[in-house]
Amino acid sequence: MSGNVTLIRPSALRLLALLLGLLWVISGLAASFEVSSATTQLEGGVYRLSAQIEYRLSNVALDALQNGVPLTVEIEMEVRRRRPWLWDETVYALAQRFQLEYHTLSRQYLVSNLNSGERRGFPTRTAALRFMGRISDFPLLDRSLLPEGERYEGALRARLDLETLPAPLRLFAYLSEDWRLSSDWYTWPL
Repeated sequence: MSGNVTLIRPSALRLLALLLGLLWVISGLAASFEVSSATTQLEGGVYRLSAQIEYRLSNVALDALQNGVPLTVEIEMEVRRRRPWLWDETVYALAQRFQLEYHTLSRQYLVSNLNSGERRGFPTRTAALRFMGRISDFPLLDRSLLPEGERYEGALRARLDLETLPAPLRLFAYLSEDWRLSSDWYTWPL
C-alpha cells in the first residue's frame, strides 16, 4: 500500500517563513502599552524611579484623539513587601496621570500632567507619547518609611483610563478590545 506524499518545495517554505515573519512584526506593532524598563536608585534617603514606557494606540483610539477626544493614561506605581508564604503586600501605591489631546487649531498634541498641572505642547504625536513614557528621577518613596530587614520590589504599569472618556463613547470602550490598553506589571527589586 503506497500513500501519496506531497513535498513542500524550498521556495514555498521560504515564502511561508517570510509571511510568518511579517505577521510576527505586525503583531509586535499592534496596539499595546509596554513598560520596557524600570529601576530605582536610593539618593539622599529617597528612592528615585526611572522608567521607559512604550505607548502604541489602537486605530480607534487614534481616531478619537484626532477628533477631539482627550485620552487619559494612568501610570500605577507600587512598592511591595515580598513574602515567601503569602501574597506580596502592597505597602505604598501612587498613580501618575497624563492627559493627551490634539489641538486642531494649532495642530499640536498637548500633554497635561494631571498631578502637577504642568502642560506641554508637541508638534507630533510620537514626541508627545515619548514624553509621557519617559520617567526620570521621580521621587517614589522615602527610605525611612520602609522597615529594615524586609525584601521589597517596585512595580509599575500603564493603562488607558476608560472612566475619563465621554459617556457615549465609554460604553463602546468597555465592550471593545481596541480600547483595553494596559501594560503588564513590570517588577524589579528595590
